[in-house]
This record gives sequence, structure tokens and C-alpha cells, in this order.
Amino acid sequence: MTHPFRNFHSCNNAASAGKTVLRPGGKLATEQLFSWANFQPGETVLELASGLGTSAIALAKRYGVHVTGIEQDSNRVAIAQHRVRSQGLAHQVNIVQGNIFELEQISQQFDSVVAEAILTMQSSPGKAKILQGVYGCLQPGGRFLGHELLARDHEAELHQVLSAVNRVNATPLSIDHWMTTLAAAGLQTQHRQTGAMRLLHLPSLIQDEGLANTLKIFSAIATRPKLRSRVFAMRQVFQTYQQDLGYLIFAAIKS
Repeated sequence: MTHPFRNFHSCNNAASAGKTVLRPGGKLATEQLFSWANFQPGETVLELASGLGTSAIALAKRYGVHVTGIEQDSNRVAIAQHRVRSQGLAHQVNIVQGNIFELEQISQQFDSVVAEAILTMQSSPGKAKILQGVYGCLQPGGRFLGHELLARDHEAELHQVLSAVNRVNATPLSIDHWMTTLAAAGLQTQHRQTGAMRLLHLPSLIQDEGLANTLKIFSAIATRPKLRSRVFAMRQVFQTYQQDLGYLIFAAIKS
């Protein structure tokens, strides 16, 4: 990831191939995360790195919540805003251009803040800065819902390898370090779950993307040599470190 507003972009490679679900644990992990949230109609949700507004729109439709999405890329913001209007959700979804390192500029406090595969891509100071902003954006007792990459072992080695293959500062943490990082920001973890990293796992790919888009992804990889080389290098890292890499989802409250 070249900046902090996109999902886990080893993912820059996967997204270039057309992959739309870029979460380490896939849709199933996100479903579990949202079940913990227990969203109620009328609640307010802030989504970090909202991209093209896909998740924000889905949350609004499914749960009746009011969603504010923050996204840095002005082109993505414009597309997301058009999609929101075209689906008649302008009263319920607001996509704004902004910086997740400057969340203190948001005056509203929310019932929930959602961040999937955002913190993984930051250094320790970067993680702390974003979490400080998250804390300020939450109402007392509000929920922070996260979905991140987990390093079961060899944290430093994984950081070096992932940063090299992705050309970004990917810094997954151990479960203890994730919990310590959240606690230091005043966020008390209520629920957590870990599992295997599923980003390029074929059955999960089909489940997340559907068969039609999975075939489009394979076609893109097959016909673009540079992309194919990067994706294969990423897949090799995932296979080599499959025992060390996983996903973590958590629901934490503002204490």
C-alpha cells in the first residue's frame, strides 16, 4: 500500500487483478465481526478507508445504520458518492474525503468505527496515531471493529518479507501485541477470533468473489506478466509462512 487508505494491498497486487474482498479472513470473518457489533437501526458508523463505498452501502442497506466513510482518494470519493446517490441512500450514507491520521478533525462521535486491514499497514507510531483518532471518534462505550493480519510467530521476519514483496510497510503483530496496542489506546477488547489467512486461498476466493469474478481475476493474472509475477511472489510468501500468518478480528469498546 502506498498510502494508509486502502485495504491490505499485497492487495495492491490482488486489487489490480480485480479482487474486491481484500480482508485477511475473508467475508466469513467480517460476518462474525458484524455479528458481535449487533448494529441497530439508526446507529452511526464511521468506516475508515471506505474506497468505492461498497461496504458503507451494504451496511446501510442491511442494518439501517447511518454510515460516514472517510477516503483519501478523490476519484474514489466521487465514484462512491455517485453510487450512494444512484441507490437512493444519500440520507443514510456520506462518503467524505479525508485523512485517517487526522480523525480529530471529525467533530461527530459514532456508535461504531470499522477498520478492516488498515492498521496492519502502519508502523507502531502510525497505529497509535490512528487509534488515538478512533478513540476520539467513538461515543463512550462505542465499539471499534477491526480485521487485521496476525503474525503468530516471527513478527520481525514477516515485516521484512511482506514489506519487500509488497513494497509497503506491512507490519502484522502477534495477538499479545495487538491486544497491548488496543489497550494503550483506551480500547478494551470484548471479543476476538483468529484463523488462517485466506486472501489467496482458492475456495475462499470463490466464496468471497463468486465464480464469475474469480475467473476474471485469473484472466487478468494470466494476461499481465508483471502482475502475474507480483501475485506469484506474494502467494509464495503466503505459502512459505502459512503457519505464521493468520487473521485477527476483534470488537473493542471505548473504556
